Amino acid sequence: MSTVSPLAAAGQMRVTVRTEDGVALQVRIFGPRHPDLTVVLSHGHCGHGESWAPVRDALRRQYPNARIVCYDHRGHGDSARADHRTYTLEQLADDLRAVLGAVAPTGPVVLVGHSMGGMSVLTYVARNPEQIGDRVIGVGLIATAASNLTEAGLGRFLCHPVISAFQTAVRVAPGLMHYAKLLAGKAFAPIIRKAHRADCPLAPRWLTLANAIHNQTPIVTMAAFLQAFTTYDRTDALPTLSQIPTLILCGSADLLTPPSHSITMAAAIDYADLVLIPTAGHAVILEHPTPVTEALTRLISRTQDPNPTRHAVAA
Repeated sequence: MSTVSPLAAAGQMRVTVRTEDGVALQVRIFGPRHPDLTVVLSHGHCGHGESWAPVRDALRRQYPNARIVCYDHRGHGDSARADHRTYTLEQLADDLRAVLGAVAPTGPVVLVGHSMGGMSVLTYVARNPEQIGDRVIGVGLIATAASNLTEAGLGRFLCHPVISAFQTAVRVAPGLMHYAKLLAGKAFAPIIRKAHRADCPLAPRWLTLANAIHNQTPIVTMAAFLQAFTTYDRTDALPTLSQIPTLILCGSADLLTPPSHSITMAAAIDYADLVLIPTAGHAVILEHPTPVTEALTRLISRTQDPNPTRHAVAA
């Protein structure tokens, strides 16, 4: 079920989509009502739909006849909070299905996910394989992984006792922990501002922590999804993606989902387009929107080719 309200700018709508368990998801739609193609952009952990703004706007200029859909995951951005037990990747895949059913019930679709958004896309693929090649004609996986998040990069800290203690504290005293997060966010604000001037003395792992604490995502949302990452494994979805054009993109300096994850995924998907962007970090869609858009343009072009696998490239 969805309700629609027009935005001020022409060609834009804001839609509230109700999931099966009644959670209100905020969805933004850009483009014509009867598009040739729908591109759905799924954001990462502690992000929101507007994280895609630079890439989204570039795609709108490139494909005026396409519909671009951005939405906030449950517990993120303007979407409603939910029971912390529903903060799982399986639930996010079901939420994606609800969004598609409400705003793109027919026609070809390209799914693109960044970080946790990519994991939700892979989970959707695994749970809805009949949609691949029929409805879903292309997939983009950006700064993400299919499994083994705790074995590389900063993901290794997901199994640290401190993380377990943090999650327990959030469950026991969510209000107090949220207040502590607000105070810590104010303390980290000068560091974030300094980092944007490129003269921050912090090591990258501490800068990553500063950004996580400073963002506006509720602490219950932040903590609950961390548990989902520790057991995440969707390598079963990768062979299915050999049926359609697939983009795998990562920054060479990504500390959260290092390039090794992208290389592993690309090796398991026939004709995948593997793109590594030099010096880019985990927030590659914000740091380097132009090469990300170029890669997505190539992906979309491949979906329009009657023999797309013949033109797959790796960079």
